[in-house]
Amino acid sequence: MANNGDSVLEMYLYETNSLLGQLDDIMLAAEQADTLSQEDVNEIFRIMHTLKGSAAMMEFEPLMTLAHRIEDLFYLIREETMSAIPEDDKPKLFNLLFKFIDYFRAQIENIELGKPLSNDIDNFVSIINTVIDKINGADAEKDESKQEAASASQSNAVNGYPYSLNIYLDEGCGMENLRAFMIVNDVKQCCSDFVTEPEDIDDTSVAPSIAKDGFKLHFSTVADRENAAKIIEPMGFVRNFEEVDNLSAAQNTETNQVEQTVNNEPVVKKEQAQPEVKEKPKETKQAPIVRAEKPKAQPAKENNSTQGHQIKQSLISVNLSKLDQLMAVVGEIVITEAMVTASPDLKGIEGVKLDNFNKSARQLRKLTDELQDISMSLRMVPVSGTFQKMRRIVRDMGQKLGKRARLTIVGEDTEIDKTIVDAISDPIMHIVRNSMDHGIEPDEKMRIAAGKNPEGEIILSAQNTGSEVIIKIEDDGGGVDSDAVLAKAIRQGLANPDVEYSKREILNFLMMPGFSTNTEVTEFSGRGVGMDVVKKNVEAVSGVVIMTSEFGKGSCTTLKIPLTTAIMDGMEVSVGDSIFTIPIQNIRQSFKATDEDIIHDAMKGEMICKMDNFYPVLRLHERYGLMPRAEKTEDGIFVWVETSEDSYCLFVDELLGEQQVVIKPLPSYLNTFGIKESGIVGCTILGDGNISLILDVSNLISSDSGYAMF
Repeated sequence: MANNGDSVLEMYLYETNSLLGQLDDIMLAAEQADTLSQEDVNEIFRIMHTLKGSAAMMEFEPLMTLAHRIEDLFYLIREETMSAIPEDDKPKLFNLLFKFIDYFRAQIENIELGKPLSNDIDNFVSIINTVIDKINGADAEKDESKQEAASASQSNAVNGYPYSLNIYLDEGCGMENLRAFMIVNDVKQCCSDFVTEPEDIDDTSVAPSIAKDGFKLHFSTVADRENAAKIIEPMGFVRNFEEVDNLSAAQNTETNQVEQTVNNEPVVKKEQAQPEVKEKPKETKQAPIVRAEKPKAQPAKENNSTQGHQIKQSLISVNLSKLDQLMAVVGEIVITEAMVTASPDLKGIEGVKLDNFNKSARQLRKLTDELQDISMSLRMVPVSGTFQKMRRIVRDMGQKLGKRARLTIVGEDTEIDKTIVDAISDPIMHIVRNSMDHGIEPDEKMRIAAGKNPEGEIILSAQNTGSEVIIKIEDDGGGVDSDAVLAKAIRQGLANPDVEYSKREILNFLMMPGFSTNTEVTEFSGRGVGMDVVKKNVEAVSGVVIMTSEFGKGSCTTLKIPLTTAIMDGMEVSVGDSIFTIPIQNIRQSFKATDEDIIHDAMKGEMICKMDNFYPVLRLHERYGLMPRAEKTEDGIFVWVETSEDSYCLFVDELLGEQQVVIKPLPSYLNTFGIKESGIVGCTILGDGNISLILDVSNLISSDSGYAMF
């Protein structure tokens, strides 16, 4: 039972977060258009209806109540259209919805953390009720004319409309007048000739009487009443309803009697003298369920070709831990397949033809590749969800900082591993916040003077290169003042005043812990927390961060992220009897060199010149105390590698070739020896059964004091 409960809760959280994301997107687009289209209003109403039903099912009372009130509000807007909202009040409506989203998300986070829900929603409900009252007040004249017509009809309710429905609502459902008004509008879909009792059904003053005694709908025909009953019966807040025939009084009016002519003589249909009451009590209500919207009545002529066609659900939700298990099994299959096809036992029978074995081995390789691709694709999700969340950040910060800026999204359909998407969400958020706070100029006059559009622009793009995803966050703001950054780095003791730093090295100071260019702490920055978190989180998923900037024109932060952390492309290199794997995304070039190409620096040790720049040399056999096979420099090979802030050359014995490897985590007890800080991030099993250590290029050189960057 506990597992089943957890599963239901997980589904609720997933569904609610998805709906809140949709609602956020709708409101951001509506705020830009300065209105809500009728389609948007209908969609918001459906979202609120679903949120209310789901929260009621989970017994989250505050969430249900709040979604309930917003649903009532948008029911009115749906019926009256957005013209019911004065132009001056539209921003207030948008802000109300944004506050609702924030409140709901905060409560969902409390649920995820096992914290109690907040019951402090009275102020929220009061604001919503004020908006509802304002809408009703704006339509007072229109309602008055309707009431007059209804009153005139009501006086003849028994005579002209003898077929009645007495409707009773659930006790304590709240806002009974609005619920009655919702029923009336739904009934109008099937029939238009009926009157209500009381006639001013949507007036707040009649809510107590409706709650106590219900309300009535009077129809001129039995068919209209039956159609209305079909619509009312499934409504969740209707306790029960009665069918009442007032036929004795109806005989007083000839126009409402059914006449037939027999031998040119009118024959009046006989009716009962007393009202006939036929009660249709509803079953005891269970947990609320999501009810689909009722389709509008279709013309009789229209032929719906899809009528009767059943569409099956083709999507399911799967727990991420199950995908992790699947990926682990697939990794074992890939390793086992390589071990079988590269078995040393096959070398002893080289003279024997192995046509059948080779054919089977090729088929096995094909199937394992397909299985690997499918299992990896199951974990891949588009980055659109993460990207779209940034729209809200740009919007909120723009209002609080008084800056106008728009977010342009490119390549949001690019797919990446779900685990990595979760890991880079915070880094992207920090960078976008930096672009708004530090990048976009605080005064539009400054932008106009610089020949820029008064409205700033932040471009968030994603591109799949095949082996990795490149995410760029660009802004057209003021850029980074390199001189100011270097001066502050020197004051904080992070930089040496006697050393000449490149522009890239200066920008890397921004990613050091505790570094901030703001002189005072604000809501968004000044605490020195931000870009160091970006660097740490991105490198945790084997990615790199690269910053570029041009003062006065803008900045660009590039994240290079592997598609998945479960399987990666690596270059196998040998050092003595040991084999190491270098991630392909960190390799820039491999080349041969001689002792004459090596420069000995008193501070930085061995250096080598490539493309007019000097880079440190790190000999792996010296780093790990191994006996190399390439004793001379010309016998080995250099691998030029780079990370977000370091670039250097590794000296190894030999390149063994590129291979796709399954990443295996190191045993937890090895962490006590600081093995990760020594430049080793994990291991993999090769086809011949040997183990290859995977190098962490970002930690490898910084972990050795002899090769530390200055």
